[in-house]
Parts: sequence; structure tokens; C-alpha cells
Amino acid sequence: MAECLEKSLLSDQENKVNQQELEQAFTLFSQASAQLTGVYKELQLQVEGLTGELAVANGELRRQFLEKEALSQRLGLLLEALPGGVVVLNSEGIIAEVNPAAHQMFGETLLGEKWDEVASRFLSQTITPHEWDVMSKEGLRPLRRVSIGSSSLDMAGGRILLIHDVTESHEMQQQLERHQRLSAMGEMAAGLAHQLRTPLATALLYTANLTKPNLPDSDRVRFAEKSLLRLRHLERLIQDMLLFVKGEKISKENVKISALLAELQQVMEPQMIQHKLAFAVEDKTDGVSVLGSRKALTGALLNLLENAMQACSDGGGVVLGGILCKDHVELSVEDTGKGIDAETQSRLFEPFFTTRTEGTGLGLAIVRGVIQAHGGEVQVDSSVGSGSKFIIRLPKS
Repeated sequence: MAECLEKSLLSDQENKVNQQELEQAFTLFSQASAQLTGVYKELQLQVEGLTGELAVANGELRRQFLEKEALSQRLGLLLEALPGGVVVLNSEGIIAEVNPAAHQMFGETLLGEKWDEVASRFLSQTITPHEWDVMSKEGLRPLRRVSIGSSSLDMAGGRILLIHDVTESHEMQQQLERHQRLSAMGEMAAGLAHQLRTPLATALLYTANLTKPNLPDSDRVRFAEKSLLRLRHLERLIQDMLLFVKGEKISKENVKISALLAELQQVMEPQMIQHKLAFAVEDKTDGVSVLGSRKALTGALLNLLENAMQACSDGGGVVLGGILCKDHVELSVEDTGKGIDAETQSRLFEPFFTTRTEGTGLGLAIVRGVIQAHGGEVQVDSSVGSGSKFIIRLPKS
């Protein structure tokens, strides 16, 4: 009986314990459920906020997309309407995009071709830097002249080429130069008449003496030589005048400066020795070439060297130099003569201005014309008593 009572008490105690545990578990469950409900509400609020923000972001992205699409359309229309040619190259130099103006300039589709091959097929380099002649398919004549600029497009190595048709401006420049020469000829008419009259009158005087019947043979030979000398002076004057007025046509050949300086040394060295002058050539051009006419450049430098030789007295010296600079070649003719005053320097390159009785006054004007036709410039650096230095700058080939 006692054992049964004891078992009953233990069972009651276990039931109480289990009930307390259930109550505690239910309480914990209720607390956890309440917390989950709060967290869910917070998450719901955050989702609603993020949804709103995402909607705003999507709206902004859509707006930006529409703006960029509109900008792309405007750029496309602008590219189509541009009068200048636009060629886009990828990192391998292949033409990826080209506008109608470029199509029209070259006369065929260029997409997918290598730009180097297109350039070698259509373009011929001119004297003017960054300007090219677009040749016909047969390569016999230029169709137009273009100026080409290049700039980097991206980090991958792409490039964009801007091609401008400068045919009209080039033709206008040629016409302007011709009109300037004709205008200069008009202004020089009076000076030319004086230049021609003096040697012509002298030649006529000597020739008239040749008609005397009793003139000794020695005098007849002397008068004939002097008359011939005056007539040759007239011939040189007329040749220089025609060269100045018409302008020498500049060919397009690669002229190696070192070879040009060596040729000038061979021509001038015997004359310098004859005039008892020291002559030196300083070549620091590193084998560079310029694009132009070898004959015209040789003539211009010979003119400067002859002037330098005549400016020096016995025992003096002349130096012909060449230096390679960053984007051009600098040629110079330096002498140890008496120098040139500032007033004379300001007029040196004027046609028919000369300080020598036997000069035509066209030599330096022709030199400047030749150098400018090669896209270069010429200047003089001189002071009285310190000699003179004529400096020519030419663009590299």
C-alpha cells in the first residue's frame, strides 16, 4: 500500500515538473513569436523602403538610358552630317567606323580594311606637314587635298582620324601666292627698269665701239668680252626675275640632308680655297631626310654660301651646318664677314634689294620662296663686326 502511495506522489511531482516545463516552453515560444513578428514587420518596412528606392533608381537609370540613347542618336546624326571625314580605328589599325564624308573622299567603302593599306593606296604625301593628296584609283592625278589629324580613342589603343578637305583653301593659297608675286612684280617695275638699263647701256656702248674700223684687235677683244659680261649679267637678272615670279615647282622626293651637305662641300670647297677662306661642314643630322626638291634646296644653299664667301675677306671662314631637332631640321650658313646692320637685315629678303653693285637683288628673295614652298622658314642672325648666320628650318620627312 505504501509503495503504491509513493509511486502516486512521484507521478504527481513529475506531472507538475512537466507542466512547468511546458509553461516555460510556451512562454519562450510566445516571446520568440513576438520577436519574429517584430523582426518581420521591420523587414517588411525595409523591403518597402528598398522597393521604393529601387523604383527611384530604376527610374533614374531609365532616364539616363533615354538621355544617352538620345545623345547617341544626336551624335550619329552629327557624324552623318559632318562635312569632315571621321575614321575610327581599333587597336589593330582596322577601320571600325567611317562616316559618309570619308566614304565620299575615298570613293569606296572602307569598313574592315587596314588603315595603312588604305593610306598607301590613296594618299600621297605633300610638302606641307599633315597634308596629303588623295589620288585617283589609277594613281595618276590628285583628286583633292586633305589634312589628317589623329588622336587616341581609348586605353586599348584605338584611334580616331579627322580628315578635312582643304582643296579649296590650298587652291586659294596658291592663287594668293601668285597674286602676291604679280603684285610684287608691279611694285618692282621701276627698280627692274633701272636694273636692266645700266648693264644694257654699258653693253651697247661696248658694242658700238666694235664698229670702229681702225680699232686694234686687242681693244676689239676687250670690248667684246666686256659687252658679253654685261649681257650675261642681263641674262642672269632675267632668269632670276622669272624664277621669282613663276616660282619653282617643288617636287616630292626624299632628300637626305647628309648627301646634300656632302654635295655642297664638293662644289664650294675649291672656290673657298681659291678665295683663301677656311670652309667646314658640320653634319649632325643623323641621316634624316626632308620631302621636297633636291635641286631647289641645293640652289638656295649655294646662294647663301656664295653670299657668305663674298662677305668674307682673305683668311676668313664659312661654316655649313646641319642639326637634327625634335620635329625639324636646321641648316645654317655662318661666315666671319663684316656683319649686317639692323636696317639692312629688315630688307634683306625684299626683291631687288641689294648692297652689291653686281647683285640682282633677287637671290635671297628666291631663297625665302624656296624654303617657304618646303613648309620651312629662313632667318638671319647678324651684327656689325661679328659676321652673319643664315638659319633654315625644314620639317622632317
